[in-house]
Amino acid sequence: MDPGGRGLAIPDLDLSPEEIQLRFERLQARLVPLWKSIRSFNQDPQTIVVVPSMSLDAAAVAGAQMQAYEERFLFLLLLLRQPRAELVYVTSQPIHPSIIDYYLDLLPGVIASHARRRLHLIAPEDSSPRPLTEKLLERPRLLERIVSLIRDRDRAHLVPYNTTHLELRLALSLGIPMYGADPRFFPLGGKTGCRRLFAQEGVPHPAGAEGLTGMDEVAEAIARLRAEKPAIRGVIVKLNEGVSGEGNASVDLSEVPPPGAFGEMEEIFRRLRSMTFELADLTYESYAEQLQRRGGIVEERIAGVDLRSPSVQLRITPLGDVELLSTHDQLLGGPGGQKFLGCRFPADVAYGPAITREAAKIGRRLAREGVLGRFAIDFVVVRRQEDSSGGPSGPPSPLADGWDAYAIELNLRKGGTTHPFLTLQFLTDGRYDPETATFTAPSGREKFFIASDHVSSPLYRAFTTEDLFDLVVRRGLHFDQTRQTGVIFHMMSALAECGSVGLTAVGDSHADAEALYRKAIAALDEEAAAAAAPRPLPGA
Repeated sequence: MDPGGRGLAIPDLDLSPEEIQLRFERLQARLVPLWKSIRSFNQDPQTIVVVPSMSLDAAAVAGAQMQAYEERFLFLLLLLRQPRAELVYVTSQPIHPSIIDYYLDLLPGVIASHARRRLHLIAPEDSSPRPLTEKLLERPRLLERIVSLIRDRDRAHLVPYNTTHLELRLALSLGIPMYGADPRFFPLGGKTGCRRLFAQEGVPHPAGAEGLTGMDEVAEAIARLRAEKPAIRGVIVKLNEGVSGEGNASVDLSEVPPPGAFGEMEEIFRRLRSMTFELADLTYESYAEQLQRRGGIVEERIAGVDLRSPSVQLRITPLGDVELLSTHDQLLGGPGGQKFLGCRFPADVAYGPAITREAAKIGRRLAREGVLGRFAIDFVVVRRQEDSSGGPSGPPSPLADGWDAYAIELNLRKGGTTHPFLTLQFLTDGRYDPETATFTAPSGREKFFIASDHVSSPLYRAFTTEDLFDLVVRRGLHFDQTRQTGVIFHMMSALAECGSVGLTAVGDSHADAEALYRKAIAALDEEAAAAAAPRPLPGA
């Protein structure tokens, strides 16, 4: 590679895995001086190449929905506030110009035309349901175009959504480092890997078993679990690589014969065959095949009167620092209440600081392993119930205020809480305090939001993107830079075809954010209903 960063260097496929890994690690070493420069907030030039490829679950969505997910990280256009930053943003299909205008108009203190000159949009014009990274790698001329936009490879890095062998190959092809976890750490983020990490680091997690590769093993694990905890009323089976709860299945164990009793195993197998899947089109046979191929776990389903699902977001910098970024209370839905729909920020202060301390244990362990980039740890928290003797009925808990917490997942990638939090951070220049679980803007005001990627209705198909922007202005929903409150929309390209859109409602309190969120949805519903109402034909 020449020092100016020109010319494409696709890695030799004949190289051994060890040689490819060595090349990648040498490339990643460039992140250290680059990060030191970025951290000093100077105005050195840099190029950020954003490839929001959903390599883990691309088959689950296609067409306009795939494009919308790829556009979910357009908040990164706010990085163009840095006057010498260049941003290359790649999507499967070209982005509607008005959507770009929308994000650039959010930039505080920047001339939009200046930012636009530093923004480069690339699209292979391929809407097939395959990972975006794969589409790029099979188009060398498009890769050459991206390389031509990188002024200095020592001042550039790749920002992917998730990191697989495809993203590693893309980084090597472009000759720039990747800000994300090395794919060799992928097993740590699987359900089996994270349960083992939780156990090794002393982080409370549900009782269960991991490393399972067949329904016979699942049934035996359930029987062992019932022998240890006879009161268990249900379990969850999870595929190692399930995303957003879609690899999960719930098993009802109520009224199964007592542990060790005649007929117990037969009934467990019967319950497995009737388990409820989070992904609607799954069958027992297809799920069993996936379990055998990908492996999985089974764990106790935590239950309680007041049950919540918070998460903690962290990152490990190229310098090895573990940073505690945020907490969220997840909004879940689906048949078993395990599908991620949205989030509230920050998580309840009753348990936010405590789950952050537990997550920090995993962060320190991952830093020692050499993991890099953003990741999140999901928890289940349940309010502790008092038994007849006045003591807690749940296990010993590190939490205050009467809550028990269980870590359930480690996601070594960006996720559904990444874009709303960074949008808030970029728009307000505020800071999150992990000790108090509060986010404060420079004005001294605390900020809160509620966000979702799944605001949908068949009636919303009546809207074009321009209709949405017109509604936002007329209904007073636009983000107000002075008060730093309002609504920011995302995933807008799915509106007309799929009837869905994403939004983040930012307020000065949880109640304020909730009110803005409901106001936005009410406005969409009212205008969609009006658009669908029959109208007399001209001249009738």
